[in-house]
Amino acid sequence: MLTTIVGAMVGLTGFVVTVTVLAIQMATGTFSARYMRIWYRDNLLKVTLAVLAGTLAFSFSLLRQVTSNQSPNIGVSVAGFLMVLSLVLFLLFFDRFIHRLRPVAVAGLASQQARRIIATVTQKAEAGSASTQTGIGDPALMVSSQRDGSIQAINVRGLVAWASRHDQLLAMQAAVGDFVTIGQPVIGVFGNGSIPEKTSRQLRGMIALGVERTIEQDPAFAIRIIVDVAVKALSAAINDPTTAVQAIDHLASVLALLGSTSLHGPVTFRDPGGAPRLLMPGRTWEDYFTLGVTEIREYGSTSIQVMRRLRAMLEDLRESVRSEHRPAVEAEIAKLDATIATGFAGSVDEDQAQARDRQAACARCCCSSRPPSPRSQRSLTAGRPSPAGSRWSPGSSETVDLYLTGRQGLSGRGGRI
Repeated sequence: MLTTIVGAMVGLTGFVVTVTVLAIQMATGTFSARYMRIWYRDNLLKVTLAVLAGTLAFSFSLLRQVTSNQSPNIGVSVAGFLMVLSLVLFLLFFDRFIHRLRPVAVAGLASQQARRIIATVTQKAEAGSASTQTGIGDPALMVSSQRDGSIQAINVRGLVAWASRHDQLLAMQAAVGDFVTIGQPVIGVFGNGSIPEKTSRQLRGMIALGVERTIEQDPAFAIRIIVDVAVKALSAAINDPTTAVQAIDHLASVLALLGSTSLHGPVTFRDPGGAPRLLMPGRTWEDYFTLGVTEIREYGSTSIQVMRRLRAMLEDLRESVRSEHRPAVEAEIAKLDATIATGFAGSVDEDQAQARDRQAACARCCCSSRPPSPRSQRSLTAGRPSPAGSRWSPGSSETVDLYLTGRQGLSGRGGRI
C-alpha cells in the first residue's frame, strides 16, 4: 500500500506542477505577464505542493520500517489520511485553476488586491501625514542603491522609528514601483544630529528591491494589470471588447475608491510626537486616473461597447469623487468626446457610441442616457393586443416594462416578441 501511495503522490505532484506551468504560460500569453507573480504566490498552490511533497516523503520513509513480519499500522493510516487530504486539495486547486483562467477573474483579483492596498496603505498614509513637504536644506548623507531593481516595498514604520531615534529627517528619492540603478540615490538624511557609521546599510535594509514591481504597496501596479487585460483584449489579434468592458467594471470600483481619498502627491510621515520624520513621493489622483483610462480609451476608440462603458464610468466618477478630483474627470470626458468624434467620424453609429451604458450590451438598454425614439416606441406597441377595457399608449406600463428589461431587442417585424 505504501508503494502505491508513493507512486500516486509522485504522479499527482508532477501533474500539479504541469498544470501550474500551463496556467502560468496561458495567463502570460493571454492576459498579462504581470499576472504570473500573483499566480505562483497563491497560498493554495503552496499548501497543495507542500502536502503532496510531505505525503511523498512520509510514505517513502515508512517503507524502511516494513518487514515481512510487521508493518507500521499507525504510519500507514496516517499516510492514507494524507493521501485523501492531497486529493481534496488537488480538487480545490484544480477548481481554482479553472476559474482563474477567465480574464474577468484576473481583473477581479487585481481589483480586490488594489482595494485592499488602498485601504491599508494609501488611507493610512493620508491619516498619518501632511500633504505639504517640510522645508529642508542640503542632506547630511545620501544613501545610494547598491544594485538594480524595482522598489517593491518600504518599511515606513522602521524608517520613522530610526529617524525619531536619531533625530533626523529622511526623504525618499524614489517611490514604490520605481526602478533604481546602481549608485542612484534612494534616501536623503537631513538634520544636525550625529549619523551612525552603519546608517547606509541600515536604511537600505528597510527597502525591498526586486526584479519586478509587486502589488503589496503599489495600487498603481494593480491598475496596470487591469489595464493590460483590457488592452490585450482590444488588440487586433484577440478583438474581444466584452472582456475589456468587464475589466472596466473592476477598474471603476478601484478608481471610485481612490477618488474618495485625498491624494495630493508627496506625503510626510510624523512620529508620535508630531515631528516630521519621513518624506515620501506619492502619486496624485490624476496619476492613477490617467493610468487607468488613457490606454483603454485609445485602443478601444473604434469599439462602441468600450466607448459606452467608459462614458458610464466617467459620469459615475464625476458624481462620486471628491470635488478637487472632478476637473480631471471632466477633462477626460472631453477627451472621450474627441476620440469618438475621430473614431466614428461619418459613421451611422456615432450617436450610439456617445451614449452611456453600464453593461455595453445593447443600443438602447436601460443604462442609456437617451430615451427610445418615437419610432422605437411605435415598434414596441405595433401588433400587440390591448388588454380588455384599456388602451395602448407609448407610455403604458407594459411598454415601460419592456423598455427596462431590454426585451425590445428581441422584437421582430411588427413588434412580435
